[in-house]
Amino acid sequence: MLGRFLEVSLPTPRILDSWQFYQRLGFTSAIVGETWAHRYSVVTDGRLVIGLHDDGAVTTPQLSYVLPELARELKAIEALGIEFDRRQLADDSFNEAVFTTPDGQQVRLMEARTFSPPDRPALSRLGWLEEYALPVSNLEAARGYWERLGFVTASEGEEPWPHLSLTSDTFDVGLYLTRELPQPTLVFSSDDGNRLRERLAEIGVEPEMALPRSLDPDTHLMVVAPEGTRLLIGPPPA
Repeated sequence: MLGRFLEVSLPTPRILDSWQFYQRLGFTSAIVGETWAHRYSVVTDGRLVIGLHDDGAVTTPQLSYVLPELARELKAIEALGIEFDRRQLADDSFNEAVFTTPDGQQVRLMEARTFSPPDRPALSRLGWLEEYALPVSNLEAARGYWERLGFVTASEGEEPWPHLSLTSDTFDVGLYLTRELPQPTLVFSSDDGNRLRERLAEIGVEPEMALPRSLDPDTHLMVVAPEGTRLLIGPPPA
């Protein structure tokens, strides 16, 4: 329904600092095109793609997708009851449209790619990307909304908080009912947390001292990027 996942688009006021941070974590740079007039960089670990935008138009984290023939496809999405915040559709412009979910997550649809992915990028030092964790106010209402967009519930559980994991394309979204996740969080898994701490220390990356209180500090750690993105690492799911 939404098309092909492109990137997690992040507002990045200090784009060089953020780019260098992800490079230290083992992310690989992609070659970007000339779509945007603002400064723009892309890093990837082969599974997660992060777009760093030095642009006032991106004011909150967005999930960005490529949807060919965008003008025609928007009608089908609107038929689902989705209202668009803005759209740009013209023969002489880069076509895109943005909507916001009931829980405040922005989604951007674009007619074409904005970068060329690198060949065979390695996983980052953080491990395997599990999902984009999104705090919600009502699990069942949020499930219904995302399933209308083409996502499928893959699993659900109660620990460490009530949650649903939804999958679509190559990018998974986790819906979490908790106040301990105040903002969207990228969740990774690593089977050796102690070794990960050592590797982060070697590159001068300090994990956060305070974790959400429901998480075990012996098995979880969190890193915050310069632009404020929270990167949570825990053990692989059972």
